[in-house]
This record gives sequence, structure tokens and C-alpha cells, in this order.
Amino acid sequence: MHRFYLPPQQTGDTALLLAGAEAHHALRVLRLRPGERVTVLDGAGHEFFCTIAETFRGQVRLAVVEKRYIPPLPCQIVLLQAVPKGKLIESILQKATELGAARIVPLLTERVVKQLDEEDAAQKAEKWRAVAIEAIKQCGSAWLPEVSTPLTPAQFLARQEKFELPLLGSLQSDSKHPREYIRAFREQHGRLPNSVCVWIGPEGDFSPAELAAIQSGGAHPITLGRLVLRTDTAAVYCLSILNYELQSPWP
Repeated sequence: MHRFYLPPQQTGDTALLLAGAEAHHALRVLRLRPGERVTVLDGAGHEFFCTIAETFRGQVRLAVVEKRYIPPLPCQIVLLQAVPKGKLIESILQKATELGAARIVPLLTERVVKQLDEEDAAQKAEKWRAVAIEAIKQCGSAWLPEVSTPLTPAQFLARQEKFELPLLGSLQSDSKHPREYIRAFREQHGRLPNSVCVWIGPEGDFSPAELAAIQSGGAHPITLGRLVLRTDTAAVYCLSILNYELQSPWP
């Protein structure tokens, strides 16, 4: 069944309206017609099973047949991802969405190729949010991850956000497997963490000053194995492990 996206403020009625790019995709690309069934996601936990009621003036009116609420995943995972060169960040956003990240914070690190001013950063965030929207339509997630405006590591740390288990992908010799930190948290608290963040550096890793600041902020260095991973591979590796370890009940 084809999936579409409408923000929560546009899904309050028993009849939904696709317009703009969503309607164009339905009418011109998929060539859908009245009577066909589609799904609408609002990115806030709801999915709407609909039939196409009518098409008019380049718009599509949908009749809601069933509304379903999908609870969020048990652990809110935040990916703090250094922005790599080129369009690689878009692939990372897609994979992070598929792997259930609740929030993605693009980081402007010292070793990033290009810095952004405030206007450029806002435009990038909006473009990257569109990538995440396409990703939930592809994978069927009822939850749209928040894509933050790009920040430097120092700017993010200055916010003093609290996570029950902050982690740092690291090449340091004292790094541990993330399972060790998860097990230690469970033994101490009698449960799994409800919020986790994981820092992923750029090609060449964070600078020594950035690493020191991140670890001073409480992040635990985790190993990603014996091989040096590209930044996009590192993000998928970490999110896959955290998804496996934290998003389903332990025995």
C-alpha cells in the first residue's frame, strides 16, 4: 500500500487532503484513482488507512477508514552525527530513520569540509527533514525523527542536555563494547535506559579538543570493532547495536 505524509495539524478530520508534492506523486507518478487504498503517516505515532474519495484541481481527498496509534520505541536514541562531505549525510539520515533514531543532530566539527552560517544551517535542516520524511514513507515508521539545525559540538554541549546513557564512537584503546555499558546500567538501575545519545565523528575522527570536551560531558567511549569504519558505516553500526539491545525486552 502506498504511503504518504501529512503533518499532525492536517490530520484532525475524517477526510484528509493531499496537496502539493504529495498529491503530484499520487496523481502523476503513481496514477492513483478513486477507490484505491493508501496509508497516511503523521510522524507523531499515527497511521491512517484511507481510500481515495476524489481527485480535483491537482488535489486528492481521502476518506479515513481506520486510525491506528503506534507507541514510540522504549528508548529514545539521539544520533549526534558529524556532517561528512558531499551528500553522504542524506544516506545517514535515511538509515538512521529506518533504525528508529528519535532525533538526529548534525554536527559541524573542526574537520568538516564546510561550515554553515545561520541561514544556510536552517535551509540544510529543512532539506534534511524532507529526507527523513521520505524515509518514513519508505519504511513505514509512524514516528518522524527530529532533525535539528546543525550545531558545533561545543554548541550542543552548552545546552547541557541529559541522557541516561551517553556514548561516543571511539578509536581509543580504553573503549568498551556498548553492551558493557548497557549491562552496567541495567545492573545499577534494574532496567534499560530510556534515553541514549551516541556521538559519531567525521572521517579522521573528532579533534583531540572535541574528544576531550565530549568525554568531559559524560560520554562513554565505545569500540566499533578492530577495523576503522567510515562515518556513515559507524552510524549504522552503532544504531543497529543500540536498536537490537534496547528496543526489545531482554530475557
